[in-house]
Amino acid sequence: MILGVALGESPPPMVAVSDGTPFWPVPRSLARTAERAFVAVDLTEAPLAAVAAVRVGGPCPEALRPAVGSGAATIVRGGHSVTGRPLAPLDTEAVRRFAGTCGLMDFAVTATGSPMLTDHELAVAAIIAAEVPGARITLSYEFGHPGLREREAEAIRNAALGPAAGRIADEVAGELPGVPAYFARSDSGVVSAHYFRRYPLACDLGATTSLARGRTALEQLRSGGWEVPDGVVPDGVAAAYGAALGRPRAYVERIVQARGRAELDRALQDARDEALTRAVSAGAAPGAATITETTVNPLSYLPDGLYRVRVTADGRPWAG
Repeated sequence: MILGVALGESPPPMVAVSDGTPFWPVPRSLARTAERAFVAVDLTEAPLAAVAAVRVGGPCPEALRPAVGSGAATIVRGGHSVTGRPLAPLDTEAVRRFAGTCGLMDFAVTATGSPMLTDHELAVAAIIAAEVPGARITLSYEFGHPGLREREAEAIRNAALGPAAGRIADEVAGELPGVPAYFARSDSGVVSAHYFRRYPLACDLGATTSLARGRTALEQLRSGGWEVPDGVVPDGVAAAYGAALGRPRAYVERIVQARGRAELDRALQDARDEALTRAVSAGAAPGAATITETTVNPLSYLPDGLYRVRVTADGRPWAG
């Protein structure tokens, strides 16, 4: 038996699913015997932590600086072009001063050119970790978008959601001790509690997506002759059921440069390997993750040999 849970109500609606068929209500004692739990939650109203944002790149107008609200932000020299050419050496001392004096624990790092070359974001992360033990660090390249401000905004929001996601994961673990928990993604699929803590932005609209998936699945059951309990299924129940239908899923999106088919194939294999690793981190059983989609698009108006690559991997959940 697996368990679907929809947060946002008190008590949260729960659905027990066996062989694809949902049952509710679910006694708390039964819920704690589940093989695994799938949780649907929207983070749109979650409290946001103050974020320290580091942008690696050239100077910009005040209106285009990182938007961090009550947090702190700095722009330091460094970064790369879209082809990976260094624009300037990384100003490590400026990073060190900012990290040591900003007084914050949640960091978002964005460097120009990082979807192509991650070196400067990784170097900044290492400096922050040394200066601020226990810092929570989000790197923009992990979100893959080629546009700097789009990546930066997502990195900042991901960092801001981190503490709230940690509290939610802790509450679920406290209510369902010993039951492996997964959280519904905003697009499709689910991720492990560990992944949810690190990348909460992936689950920003988890309940909304789960509700739509659950409603569709219930209609299919109804058309197949199943009698819905009480005639009408509440939204919370439908969202809980929709979450329970997900599989661990992860994505990798990169810009790669390849001079010929052989180089492109090697770059694609690297992206596929990373996607499989991420799928396991998202909760897929080791050895069971598979590539489900690979998209390769040449980039227009840029030097030949530049491609935007997106790889999707998923697998059956690991309940160990």
